[in-house]
Amino acid sequence: MFKKILFATSATPASDHAARVAFNIAKSYDAHLDIFHVLGVPSRGYSQVVVDVKTREKVDVDDDYMAWVKEEVKTYYSHYLKENLKFDIHVTIGFPGREILRQAKDTGPDLILLGGSTGSDEDSVYKKSMAGTTMQKVAKASKCPVLIVNRPAASFWGGLSNITFGTDFSEASDKAFDFAVKVAKALDCEINVFHAIDIFPVSTGKLLSQDDLEQKIREAYRMIRSRYEPRLKQLKNYAMEVWEGIPFIEIVKYARDNHSDLIILAHHSRKNQTDEGILGSNVEQVIVRAGCPVISVNH
Repeated sequence: MFKKILFATSATPASDHAARVAFNIAKSYDAHLDIFHVLGVPSRGYSQVVVDVKTREKVDVDDDYMAWVKEEVKTYYSHYLKENLKFDIHVTIGFPGREILRQAKDTGPDLILLGGSTGSDEDSVYKKSMAGTTMQKVAKASKCPVLIVNRPAASFWGGLSNITFGTDFSEASDKAFDFAVKVAKALDCEINVFHAIDIFPVSTGKLLSQDDLEQKIREAYRMIRSRYEPRLKQLKNYAMEVWEGIPFIEIVKYARDNHSDLIILAHHSRKNQTDEGILGSNVEQVIVRAGCPVISVNH
């Protein structure tokens, strides 16, 4: 399923949840794992003086320092690397989002894996806004799926048996569906196609009447059946469900109630979402709240 994985890490406890998933996937699929660490952001322009993410000290980076950091990363993950994994460790300086995408272009991974946050300002020299921007930029521009592990509860990756695919019937969701079906077929697992009707639409500023809501539910079921069911019939097990509520809450609840091991969503949702929104509030909120890993699909 996955042959090459790019795992971007701060090599601190903030990335431990994502690391657990990255190494489990690499072991499960005998994949090659690129462990990628951006050790710091240049203090100005393309200066070699950076604030090291681990030591929090300003350092003048040279080849010896880069080699030392690389060895530190190897030591930090030594208990995973004892398992005869195929891996490389890459260390660089720069802005994390840009460097992760550059590394992905060079190595061509099947999957990029990130932690959802580098923690609080006290935990890391990366500010939370920087972490959020990194996640957003990578998900927006990546040519392969991006798996994000934000919470300790989401750090389990075993044999996948149940996938929740969330759709808003956009073209982007169709691309995410293609990937979800590919995963479900490869791993012989159940897929649940889920759509949440937003009962608090910002655009209208009013609640839907019950008649309108029930009509939208019927229309959503018809959309799922016409748009997705022909391909779902290739699978042994699938389900289709439409709920009403706040979409990101309903997706998380549905995945939890169905004991889903993975949530797959489109990176973009509706066309009226601007680039400034990048991931979109629903996808971001699912990532923050989900009790299982979340994959964002862009292309």
